[in-house]
Order: sequence, then structure tokens, then C-alpha cells
Amino acid sequence: MEKALIINSVETFEEALPVIRAAQEEYATFTQEQVDTICEKAAMAVSKMRIPLAKMACDETGYGIVVDKVTKNQYASEHIWNYMRYAKTCGVIEENRAFGTKRVASPKGVVAAVTPTTNPTSTTIYKILLALKTRNALILSPHPHAVNCSIAAAKIMRDAAIEAGMPPHVISWISAPSLEISDVLMKKVDVIMATGGSGMVHAAYSSGTPAIGVGPGNCNAVIDETADLRMAVESIIHSKTFDNGMICATEQHITVLSSVYDEVKALLQEARCYFLNDEEAEKVAKVFFNPKNHGVNPPAVGQTAVRLAEMAGIDVPRETKVLIYETDDTSHDNPWANEKLTTLLGMFRADTLEEAYDICAKLVYEGGAGHSAALYVDPTDEDKIDRFAEKMKAGRIIINTPACFGGLGDLYNFDVAPSLTLGPGAVGHSAYMGNTQYQQLLDIKVVAMRKENMLWLQLPKKVYHKTGCTPVALREMKHVYDFKRAFIITDATLYELGACDAIINQLHEMGIETAEFFDIQVDPQIQDAMKGLPKMHEFKPDVIIAVGGGSAIDTAKIMWIMYENPEEGFLDMATIFLDIRKRIRFFPQMGKKAKLVCIPTTAGTGSECTPFTIISDANTGMKWPLIGYEMMPEMAIIDADNMMSLPPRATQASGYDVLTHAVEAYVSTFATEYTDGFCKEATELVFNYLPRAYKSAFKGAKPDPEAREKMADASALAGIAFANAMLGINHSLSHKLGGWFHIPHGTANALLFPYVCRFNAQRHPYHMGTFSQYKYPQAFERYVELGELIGVKGATDEETFENFVKASEDLKKEIDIPETIADWLCMAHPEKSYEAWETEFLAAVDQMSEWAFHDACTGCNPVYPTMGELKACYLRAFYGNEKYAEKYGDALEVEIHLPLDTHAAYPAGLPADIGLDKVGGFN
Repeated sequence: MEKALIINSVETFEEALPVIRAAQEEYATFTQEQVDTICEKAAMAVSKMRIPLAKMACDETGYGIVVDKVTKNQYASEHIWNYMRYAKTCGVIEENRAFGTKRVASPKGVVAAVTPTTNPTSTTIYKILLALKTRNALILSPHPHAVNCSIAAAKIMRDAAIEAGMPPHVISWISAPSLEISDVLMKKVDVIMATGGSGMVHAAYSSGTPAIGVGPGNCNAVIDETADLRMAVESIIHSKTFDNGMICATEQHITVLSSVYDEVKALLQEARCYFLNDEEAEKVAKVFFNPKNHGVNPPAVGQTAVRLAEMAGIDVPRETKVLIYETDDTSHDNPWANEKLTTLLGMFRADTLEEAYDICAKLVYEGGAGHSAALYVDPTDEDKIDRFAEKMKAGRIIINTPACFGGLGDLYNFDVAPSLTLGPGAVGHSAYMGNTQYQQLLDIKVVAMRKENMLWLQLPKKVYHKTGCTPVALREMKHVYDFKRAFIITDATLYELGACDAIINQLHEMGIETAEFFDIQVDPQIQDAMKGLPKMHEFKPDVIIAVGGGSAIDTAKIMWIMYENPEEGFLDMATIFLDIRKRIRFFPQMGKKAKLVCIPTTAGTGSECTPFTIISDANTGMKWPLIGYEMMPEMAIIDADNMMSLPPRATQASGYDVLTHAVEAYVSTFATEYTDGFCKEATELVFNYLPRAYKSAFKGAKPDPEAREKMADASALAGIAFANAMLGINHSLSHKLGGWFHIPHGTANALLFPYVCRFNAQRHPYHMGTFSQYKYPQAFERYVELGELIGVKGATDEETFENFVKASEDLKKEIDIPETIADWLCMAHPEKSYEAWETEFLAAVDQMSEWAFHDACTGCNPVYPTMGELKACYLRAFYGNEKYAEKYGDALEVEIHLPLDTHAAYPAGLPADIGLDKVGGFN
């Protein structure tokens, strides 16, 4: 691969520019298909490195929160590409034969991309994707304090794009930014995309080159008396604490009507905000405000409220999320009336809505003209919304939405272009008003109402259930589907016990040929699937039948994908997403060669009714959850006859897995009325029947067919629930714990369950889950509902919650699952001391925490965790609450110690030795 151009002086820039122009002229001849392939590969490559890039950005700039920068990186790659995915940008993009017209798209040429220190990697990703999609060349000019992380993002995308066919040097960067180089750059390119401080943006506009830029934002949020006050407060705090307030659209102050002022203030205090007195506010203002340019002092940008208080020499509670100062001074010289880019808010009072609008309009115009303004109001009162939109000189009019997310677009309103360059229009001295996209000739105001995502309920086409239903269901293989060749996948133990004999015999009687594969481990691995694939390709089945627990069903799903689409890349399908509807890479179409039928023999995973599969890589030890509704089986056969001989260990582990599925789906941000019923029924069944099923599993015990059937039903019901509502960090943590220490999956879930419940039950977490239908933290209330359902209602909600957690712990005791991870490890491996296990666990916990954050299940958790909070969950589950308190107090978060370069944790591909040259398989 050709090396990148070195641009570190005016001379080297002058030498490089003709080379870059030549590369762009070649790229301008590419077809739409070529361009889109390059864009997807670049987006995919940088998405996979979202965590290392976020860590680099935090380390280099000293600003913000790693997990929030991870989200911004993912947003910049996933949502931006999803928005542009089907757009025509090459050649003829529109034709009207009736009028005889065509519209032809051509690139501008060379783009100067000036990026900020606040969002360095995400803005770089965003601008490169725009340039690639429109066949422009791009020269990155990073902020001097964010050079390394910005160039790292650019290099990842450049290398992936070149590998996909892009001419070298279409993407370049300045490795040693200076005012001298920037001045020449802006004068010599064809267009400037500028994001940053007002001085830099002014320089771009003054260069004589067309410029699209955005300077400061000074968003004020008005809270009307008709608003949902709790949602308003939680939304504002959610926005203000995201990456510690560094997105320019974030609320900088709020204006509240007098009629609800005291109630809003109480809600803010309850949500862990601290109100400063005059003396404290003056000290904090000296920390963040630069009176010469009305800007923010760099050391204060992107800091936590507690850190800002320390810098100011004042004491605040350590759980404080935002510092607020009440003021009535709207002048531009008042520090609290300006942009802050950190966890600070000014707060104004207004007696009437018109007065509130006047305050908001003045603050927005003087400190962030053209940028953003927010309103919380009854969404049916269109007159108030229209008056607000008319009065505000702002490009983004954000209604009932966290402003930082509403301003960026495509998260809480899906008709606003996703963007990280928010043009303020002529009023803000920009050529464009709106979220930067293709056509920027008009100033367009956007009034963005909060809207909820389209939802669905997806499950197998047919679900047979009832003890003894297998033979009846199998008749459809011949009489409905007319299958000819069935490939049966099971594990060695079941095969040797003859668990598939009756199925095979019935298929033969119906004239259906069979072949079997059973070389599968308890913890299924990619390598297992690869071993069976040649036989499957040779046999050419038209139906695949998985018989067994999660191991067999998960392996069958992977083999099904490889059989149907041998060209697919495994890690491309394993790419994490924020929204399954907008993921970078969708799963291929399934069912063209064969249908999948699942017959579970354990009451636990629910995999027979889900789009999930969990698979491990023997080479790295990583467990990869794959999620795609294309993997949903055609038919599930839930027959307790297949589960009667399940041994005690499998019964306890799989049974508690059911409870975890049901409860996590019930508190998930994706939970709906359609999934809630499945969750409740499954939860109640587990508490009532799992102890009975476990007791009946021992040799010599009396069989309990009713308990077995009820647990089979519970497993499938919970599977249907989490297939649609998804899961949370209990599973994220369990996947990595199980993979690292070889703890059965359901047992790992049980060991973590009570600690995750307590973490999720925070009334005012630092971050709640981000999903438009999830209005405010509500996991606590949901746990209370489940407590009442299983009959442990207390005198107060708090008591009911505690009773529910105790009931879950008592259930563990009833089925002989130890209390802590340490207890289980010492029980399973008595030859090793507690101290030795503690040392090994502490050596692994940092990496496990990062991997757990990277897990696909984390995004739907009701509390969006930091890696340090996930580490605290692991440590609580290892030690137990009492011993944890001795070591760490009541800390919700424990510091992570990992090197910046964690590329090894996110391999670019799988080892070559598992590839299949002749029969196809994952590349």
C-alpha cells in the first residue's frame, strides 16, 4: 500500500497538492457502485476501532468520557453512512423524461477538513465519509491538541478505502498543523468544512474559499408549564452529561416558567445537580470563562462537575452530575449566559412564556446565532411550538428532546440529517443553515419533534409447543414443505445417547434423507462450525435441524449462514450497532438454500426463537454475539419430552438463564407492551417451577413432567421477549466472564444477576440508555413490578425491590448456585486457592470490562455504563457486597487501567487456518 503524503510545512503542502488533485480527478471517474463499496469498507473499518480511537481522543485532549466518544465514533460511522447509503452522488442522479431534464452530480474537488479538539475522531470520520461519498479529495487539518487521534482515524479509513479500490492520496492529512500551513491550505483548496472555535471559523470564512462552518452554540432550553417535567429534566441532564457537555448543540442554560420553577429545581436536585451560591458561582466562572473572547478556557472543557468544583476550590457531593447557577443577567458579559462546553448550566426564571422566549432568543442570538434552541412543552400545543420556531434565530428548533442528540439528528427524530457540522446560516455568518448534507443553497429551519422508533415483534414462522409435539411437528417436513434432505446438527453426548434416533427414523419413514454432524463442544466455537461445513456442502440439505441446547442451535445458525452465503465476513456481521435498523452491515438473505428448524433439549437459551447466536473463537478466547433477524428459525419445536433427562447442572444453569433473559428484556430500553407479557409470564414460571425441575433432575428423584414443561415454555417465552426487546449488561458481562473463566453461561448470568439489578435500579444514573421511546430511567419501577408479580410486595417500593433481589438470591441457593464468582471458582477448582483466583481475576477484569462494554447487548441496557462501572459490577460479583465495600467503599465506578493501543482486542479478521478454500466459509 502506497505511503501517505507527508505534509508538515508550506513547502511539503505545495508539493503534495498536485498529487492530491490528480488522485481526486481519477476518483471522480468512479461509478456509484465503486464509491459505495469504498464508503462501506471505510465506515466498517473505523467502526471496529471505535473504542481505541475514543481512548486516544480522551488521553490526548484530556476532555470528555471514553464511552461517550465511543458512541460518537459509532454514530459518525453508522448513522452517517446509513443516511447516505442509497443516495445517488455520481453522474446522473435524477431524470425527468416528461420535461426532458437530467441532474448530474459532480464533485467540488479538494476539501479542507478542519476538525476540533472537542470531537476530533468522530468529526474526522464524518467528514471523510462525506468526501468519499461525493468523490472529493480531503486534506485533514486536525486541531493541534488532537493530532494523533485524528490522524489515527483518518489512516484507518484511508487504508480500508485504498484496499477497496480508492486511488491513493484521496485522503491526506497535515501532520504538524500551524497557522501558516492553515492559511495556505484554506486559500488553495476548493471548499472548506470548518468545525471549531469562532476564530478558526472566521479565518475559514475570510480565506476567499467557499466555506461550510459552524462556530459556537449557545443553546437555551425553555421549559413550559405544560411539559412533562421529569422527562424534560432527565433529557437535559442526559444531554449535558454526554461526553461531559462537549457537543456544541448541548444546552448551555435553561429558562423555566415561574409556575413550575420550584418543581423543576427540585427535580434537578433529585437528579444529582448542585446549585451554586453567588460566591461559588464566581469561583467556577473564573475557571471556565474567558472574558476577552467570551469563550471557554480550554482546561475546563469536557470536565465532570466534580472536577470543575475541585478546580474552583469548592466542595460538592462526589455524585454531582451538573453544576447550576441561578441568574437573571442575560448580558453577553455574564459567564453563565455563554457557551460552556462542559457540565455547567445557567438557570433563568420567566413569569410568562413570552418572557421565556425573549430570554432564549437573546441568549441564542448573542452567544450562538443560528445554532440551536430547545423547548419542552405539550407536544399537541402547536401554537406554542410555531411561535417559538418563528422567534428563534436558530437552525435547529429542538422540541422535547435532549439537545445534543436532537441537534446531531437521526437519534430522536429521523427526518433530520445526521451530522457533526451544524451550519448556523447567514445569521451565524455561515453559507448554510442546517445539518450539513448534499444541497446547501438555502437556509432551512428544522423543527424537530421527538418521535419514537418503529418497533416490531418478530418470531419464528411456527412455534410448536406441548409435551410430545415433536412427531406431529415433524410431519410438516414432508406434507407442508416437501423437504428432501435434512442435515441434523447436535452435540456428541446427545447423539451417543440416541436423542436424535426417533427424529431420524421418522424422517426416513417420510422419505427424507439425513446426514448428521455432532462434533460440537459445550461452549461452541467458530472452529466447530468450520469442521462440519464441508459435510454440509457435500450433502446439500434443504432443511437444517438443530437438536440440543444453545451450543447446537448456535452452531447450526453459524453453519446455516456459511452454507447460504460462503462469501460473508464473520467480523463484519459481528460489528456492533447502536440501532439494529441502521447498522453498517446487514445480514445476508437466508433461506434460499435451506430452512432452519430448532428442537431445544434444554430449557434455557431460547435460541430456537431468537435472532441471536453466541460463538467463540478458540484462537482469541473472544465470545462474539451475532444478531440479525435473518437468523430467525423457520420453525421451533418446544417439546418437554426432549428435556426430561436434563442433568442437575444443566437444569440450574439453563433455568437461571431464562430468568435473566426475561428480566433483562423487561427492563431494556427496547421493551414494549408486546414483549412485556412474555417477560412477566416467563419470570413467574421460573420462580414457580425451576426449583422443582432442579430437584427432579437428580438420579433417583421422582420425575416432574409439569415442571419440565413449564420451564420449556418459560424458555421459549423469554426467547421471544428478548428477540425483540434485546438484553443488557448482565449478558455482556456474562459473555466475557464465561469465555475467560469457562463458567457455564447461565451460571455466569446468575452470579452477576443481583449486582446488575442494583446497578440498573439507580433512579438517576449518570447515563440512561439512549433510545427515543425511553423517556427516563425506569428500571427500578420495572423491578418493583416483577417483585409484586412473584408475590414479594413490601410496604414500600424500595422494600419490594429489595425483596425481589433477595428472591433472586434465594432462588440461586435453592438450585445450588454459589453467591459469588469467587465461591464458584473455588468450588469448581478446589485445587486452586482463593488468593490465586483473586490474583487471576484482578489481572483479567480490566480487559473483560472493556470487552463487555464492546458487547452487542450493552447498548440496550437501561443504564448506559462506563467501563469503570462494568468493572465495579464484576468486582461486586466476585467479592460479594460486604467484601467489595471493605475494598472499594460504595463506589459505582472503579478506574480501568489498560494501554491505549488495544488493537489486539479487536482483530481485523479471523486466522487463515479456519478458512475453507473449496467449500466456502467465513473469510
